[in-house]
Amino acid sequence: MKRLLFVALAGMLIQSAFAQKKPNVVIIYADDLGYGDLSCYGATKVRTPNIDRLAKEGVRFTNGHCTSATCTPSRYALITGRYPWRQTGTGVLPGDAKLIVPMDKGSVASMMKKAGYRTAQVGKWHLGLGDGKEIDWNGEVKPSPNEVGFDYSFCFPATADRVPTVFVEDHKVLGLDRNDPITVNYKQKVGDDPTGREHPELLKMQSSPGQGHDNTIVNGIGRIGYMKGGHKARWTDEELAYVFTDRAEQFIEDNRQRPFFLYFCLSDIHVPRMPGTPFKGKSGLGYRGDAILQMDWTVGRIMQKLKSLGLDKNTLVLFTSDNGPVLDDGYQDEAVTQLNGHQPAGPLRGGKYSAFEGGTRVPFIVSWPGAVKGNQTSDALVCQIDLFASFARLTGQQLADDDAPDSFDVMDALLGKSPKGRAWLIQQGGPLSLVKGDLKYIVPSKGPKLLSGVNIESGHDPEPQLYDLKKDIGEQHNIAAQYPEKVKAMADELQRLKAADKTRK
Repeated sequence: MKRLLFVALAGMLIQSAFAQKKPNVVIIYADDLGYGDLSCYGATKVRTPNIDRLAKEGVRFTNGHCTSATCTPSRYALITGRYPWRQTGTGVLPGDAKLIVPMDKGSVASMMKKAGYRTAQVGKWHLGLGDGKEIDWNGEVKPSPNEVGFDYSFCFPATADRVPTVFVEDHKVLGLDRNDPITVNYKQKVGDDPTGREHPELLKMQSSPGQGHDNTIVNGIGRIGYMKGGHKARWTDEELAYVFTDRAEQFIEDNRQRPFFLYFCLSDIHVPRMPGTPFKGKSGLGYRGDAILQMDWTVGRIMQKLKSLGLDKNTLVLFTSDNGPVLDDGYQDEAVTQLNGHQPAGPLRGGKYSAFEGGTRVPFIVSWPGAVKGNQTSDALVCQIDLFASFARLTGQQLADDDAPDSFDVMDALLGKSPKGRAWLIQQGGPLSLVKGDLKYIVPSKGPKLLSGVNIESGHDPEPQLYDLKKDIGEQHNIAAQYPEKVKAMADELQRLKAADKTRK
């Protein structure tokens, strides 16, 4: 009997070891998290011990970027390996937008799936659903993340401040009552639910004037867009982090004996900020600070789950954000009045929506205890658009010619084995920018220099801007007039890169 038990256990261990030869990959994607919002990036008014531990176990990048200063285009770039400005319709999407990820081309998820990985997307999606016709929220919601490479998807369609405020699991709205069908409209009111504009007395969080967050009220919060029906299916904001974390943990648990790829998209810091009760008032920085603590708790939960299953040594975890920070982005939640000296963008200028570094330079951490030496800080230029090509190399795959045309293999930099990342990067704020070496060129553009609604500098200027980021990370000194030849060279290079069908070589 003992011999049979020994043989059975040995067989299980061999099977598990075989299944785990390839590293698991987990992307934890924060929302609206600034370069200065974490204690491992210099924050002193808020502590993020779990993310700090992740950085201590791996590589913390000081020059890590998303492609764009808003969420939808950054997510599009990460998933497709393509610059979002190459395709129309990749701006910030409403909740009823069609799927914008091409189904006839590879995605980072389909590439990982082809390599034998079980793939999942959990959390905020915001890349559209459906085929462009009116979405039937009461039937099959497709195409969805499942059609672009994810075996499993559990998401809400757009952002927490937009309707419909429901979870979509694979192709179905979770908890739907057929006797209370859902209708969504972004042009005119539907149904009898009160709106924030008509009944501000019903709001537990007031909307900021003129920002559109005063339509259908859900959970005491005015949203963008109108919704009727689906009352049993509607989530409450305080539960979002818990539900998403539980689903992510369950996916890890279910796939512990085979390689998996998890794209885990958090919502905590995006408005409306309504953290779970255990975190309310805990930071001293208002609900935004409380949401940062909740986000850090989530990261701790995922790391503990990996460790408890013995998967931590063989799992590459990448933590980053979809764009830079914003304080007042639609709701009066004391993010401004209780800032208390905290600097969300750290030493950077600008933030969300901005062409300055605060828009796209974000926290970027890679941990893989079994392969990456810990306690490293790297100033290599790396970008989320490069994950496609880098993970292809990690999993031993050759990219097709039309896959990820703007994605570079920077795996050596990500693993802390090389101080060099990509040589240049096109950034999308309001105007486009080109970073090459230490220099950053911002295209001349028209538009307000200050986005008054959110109190963030846009980067718009009718004159060209040139900054030496090594000497002037805060972009305070425009040196374009001193170096006209460098401005011309950068402008010409940007035009050449924009005209190219692909920039990956």
